[in-house]
Amino acid sequence: MTRMLMLLLVLLTGCKENIREADLEHLNGYWEIAVVRFPDGKEKTYSVNTSVDFFEMKNARGYRKKMHPNLTGTYRTSDDAEQFAIVKKGEEFLMQYSNGPNQWEEQLLEISENRFSVKNQEDITYIYHRFQPPNSIR
Repeated sequence: MTRMLMLLLVLLTGCKENIREADLEHLNGYWEIAVVRFPDGKEKTYSVNTSVDFFEMKNARGYRKKMHPNLTGTYRTSDDAEQFAIVKKGEEFLMQYSNGPNQWEEQLLEISENRFSVKNQEDITYIYHRFQPPNSIR
C-alpha cells in the first residue's frame, strides 16, 4: 500500500510541466478571467466578462491594461496600465507589478497558447483563457 502511494506521488509530481522561458511569449495578447479559486477551495466561474486584460511583454518587461471590447471588434480603454517584470526565482516565474506606490507579485503557475494562471500573495488563483472577440467566431 505504501509503495503504491509513493508511486502515485512520484507520477503526480513528475507530470507537472515546468514553465520554460520560451513559453512566456504566449502571455502577449487579450485574456479573460475564466475562474477565480480562493484559498478555501471555493471557485467563482466567469461565463461572460465586460472587460478583458491585454498583456504586452518584451524582454521580460511589459504592462497589463483593462480593455472593454464591443461588438464591432474594437476596444475602449483608459491610459492606465500596470507595469510588470517577469523574474525567475528557482523554478518559478514571478510577475512583479509596479503601479505608482503600489507593488505586488503573482506566481505564474502555467502558461500555454490559450490558457494561463497566476496565484497572488493572498493565495488566490486566477485562471485565464485567451479572449476571442465576437467577430472572430466563424
